[in-house]
Amino acid sequence: MARQNGIIPLKGTIGNITFYKTKVGHLAREKGGVDGNRIATDPAFIRTRENGAEFGRAGKAGKVLRAAFRAMLLNTRDSYMAARLVREMMKVIKADATNVRGQRNIIDGEAELLNGFEFNSNARLEGSFYAPFTATIDRAAGMLTVDVPAFIPVNMVAAPAGATHFKIVAAGAEIDFEAETFINGNAATPETATNAATADVASLAINVTANSTKPLFLALGIVFYQQVNGVLYSIKNGAYNALALVAVSGVATAP
Repeated sequence: MARQNGIIPLKGTIGNITFYKTKVGHLAREKGGVDGNRIATDPAFIRTRENGAEFGRAGKAGKVLRAAFRAMLLNTRDSYMAARLVREMMKVIKADATNVRGQRNIIDGEAELLNGFEFNSNARLEGSFYAPFTATIDRAAGMLTVDVPAFIPVNMVAAPAGATHFKIVAAGAEIDFEAETFINGNAATPETATNAATADVASLAINVTANSTKPLFLALGIVFYQQVNGVLYSIKNGAYNALALVAVSGVATAP
């Protein structure tokens, strides 16, 4: 690469030279890489095409999953979450023992590998919420449920500095990765003071299609607030809010 020294910095491509801006200034380099048509047709690049097809499939699956949980993800903040999710989706696809390379997919893979995925690596659920809970997926009834017994917040909630209240949230989704559609829902407890003597028993339930044959996902999270003059405000735009998948059912079990 070469540094641009002209009065007017260039951006774009002229001939075989590409001009671009970086943190260290405006640079230029010779255009390189393999011709796209060759990658698409040359037998020597068959593995590249197979990997590309599966990576694209993982990207689309991650996008659908994020859309299904968008209402909850608006309350969290992790700029690398999408990339991390694609990486985990690739693990699901690679677990497909039915199809050949390049044709492996989410449905025939192991969606259960996504269980435990933290949507906010900056505030993990396992490091924010210590109370016991039971996550249940009843496929026959189409019911996704998280049951939380009564607990003492000061002992079981790792609240960030400035937080005065919190609530427990749950979200569920039935996802058709092939059609890129979903059925979802969410539930939440009332806001509870972080210094409350106890947090009441909670049963958070989300309904999806009964006897569904699609993958089912259940997430649990905690949202923190600061109360100022009687009004609750989100802490640092959700930087400390946690959300994680706590139960996943990939496909219906054959009778």
